Amino acid sequence: MTAEKSAPELVRSLYLLWGHHPQPGRSGITVTQIVQAGIDLADTDGLGATSMRKVAERLGVSTMALYNHVPRKDDLTALMVDTAYANLYDSVDTAKDAGDWRAGLRYVAERNWMLCTRHPWLLDIHESRMLLGPNATRKYEAELRVLDGIGLSDLDMEASLTTVLGVVESAARAQRSDRDQQRDSGLADPEWWAVIAPALEHLMSDDDYPVSGRVGNTLGATFDAARNPRHALDLGVTFVLDGIENLIHASTGSTQQRTPSSLRT
Repeated sequence: MTAEKSAPELVRSLYLLWGHHPQPGRSGITVTQIVQAGIDLADTDGLGATSMRKVAERLGVSTMALYNHVPRKDDLTALMVDTAYANLYDSVDTAKDAGDWRAGLRYVAERNWMLCTRHPWLLDIHESRMLLGPNATRKYEAELRVLDGIGLSDLDMEASLTTVLGVVESAARAQRSDRDQQRDSGLADPEWWAVIAPALEHLMSDDDYPVSGRVGNTLGATFDAARNPRHALDLGVTFVLDGIENLIHASTGSTQQRTPSSLRT
């Protein structure tokens, strides 16, 4: 698609995101109903299975009736994402009011973890070019406010938030993968570990793999699993917070905004 053709479509999509919706036609359906049906399908079957045809079937209308309200599948996806963000924070100051900036970022991480657990299909969204709707913009504002005024440059504020959300996304992906494997195998983690552990003890020599063997045994004894994404999330966020604190301390007394690379001297 050429830039001349894509630019008007992007603008139209933005207006759709920000509430400029067509009036209900003879079918009686609304954009809100279409988006909610898409979310319900994605929650159950995944984003890849959420087609315009299946959404139409769920609503009991023709596929063409949907296109009168939501012209493209990309528009539907963007609307679904923005709607999923709608109730993440009570206000733009909710995360900032959770305590100091460390408590605020932990709150941000926890809310995003819960969001990814509720809507795992969000992990399949490529956000670098995702259009910003009102709820996504409100989310971004709320999360950045936690970092505002603590001694970071604007660039470092954005990078710090991106890193925290990256830790959440990584842990959420691991959790989704584990749940998918449990579903496909029919074995819960303790059951899987009970099958695997004796065989590994027979096949692996502690003399050859002393460290991995010890760590694996500790994981099995502690979590009844080969890993625990929730533990990785908590520890990963702590690492990031400690790094941000070090960056703030390194910047103390400087009158210039500096990027992380300028601190590596």
